[in-house]
Amino acid sequence: MTTTPDITIIGGGVIGLLTAREFVKAGATVSIIDKSLLGKEASWAGGGILLPLYPWRQADAISRLALQSLSLYPVLAEQLIAETHLDPEWTPCGLLLTKIPDITAAVAWCKINNIKFQTAGADFFNDLNTVPDNPLWLPEIAQARNPRLVKSLKQDLTNKGVPLIEHCELTGIILAKNRITTIKTTSGKFAVNQLIISAGAWTGQLFQRLFPGIAGTAPQIAPVKGQMLLFDAKPETLRSIVLDGEHYLIPRRDGKILAGSTVEQDDFNKTTTMAARDQLTEFALNLLPALKNASLIHHWAGLRPGTEHGVPYIDKHPEISNLSINAGHFRNGLVMGPASAQLMVDLILGRPTAVAPEPYQLSRPH
Repeated sequence: MTTTPDITIIGGGVIGLLTAREFVKAGATVSIIDKSLLGKEASWAGGGILLPLYPWRQADAISRLALQSLSLYPVLAEQLIAETHLDPEWTPCGLLLTKIPDITAAVAWCKINNIKFQTAGADFFNDLNTVPDNPLWLPEIAQARNPRLVKSLKQDLTNKGVPLIEHCELTGIILAKNRITTIKTTSGKFAVNQLIISAGAWTGQLFQRLFPGIAGTAPQIAPVKGQMLLFDAKPETLRSIVLDGEHYLIPRRDGKILAGSTVEQDDFNKTTTMAARDQLTEFALNLLPALKNASLIHHWAGLRPGTEHGVPYIDKHPEISNLSINAGHFRNGLVMGPASAQLMVDLILGRPTAVAPEPYQLSRPH
């Protein structure tokens, strides 16, 4: 006899995985269903900087989730290493912002949110080729290595007995009295108790297809392509994350350096382009001349789940009693992930929330 899990999650990216883990910690049974391989879309493709880019220029709702997540990451990384022996490479390597014309707003944001900062002196630029403009050094900002975080989360959930169902696409739902009783998939039908959609860039499309009669509460989420490069540099070539204008370099522990990224409206097209490769290569080699001695070993694209202001939807559906959503994190899925998972679980279990839930509601104005 197959028992129906308490929670069924559609989408196995970092948001779905973290949400599942939070539910398991709360004593719930969970299963995850993904149309392809878990964690192989935006969660794999991103850079893993654990701070929104120029957060003082973004919606406060993004900062609330990001800052709560910053407080959760050290323990999360420690637990994943202990329980899976797979290191997500949470690394507090610091972040150098080279050009901040709106320095007053930046400093105010750091002070209000207790983010350590200092003016970046000339020593920070010994190996960099850029013209600093009110540069700041944020020494405690960390990164996570996306593919390894996903791998450790998958292993952790497997260890905890969570079914991870891959290559299984959601094709339909059966509704009875404003409640989903069953989902139809390419692998058959599954009974559900609570259903959460965390399908990233595909979430808006999925809602429109599954719930055409209630389009007014459909999340406004669309794909936004981002392309990145990876250089095979020697360890210590670059010691901290560098954000220079609209692009950045991220050094991994083994020396590899990511250069990113583009922001492109290109529907669901993940094709890489020579134009993006040339643009990012020029940026990387100009900013860090030492990279001229490193091989360019990988170029890829991912689809971010874009919303109007980059603010995700984390909410129980107002009309369908057992449907919820945790999606639309745009460039900040890893940054906001732990707090987003916590908020989703708090809402469904009726617990007090660490972050005010109102900005993330489906009914918010667009």
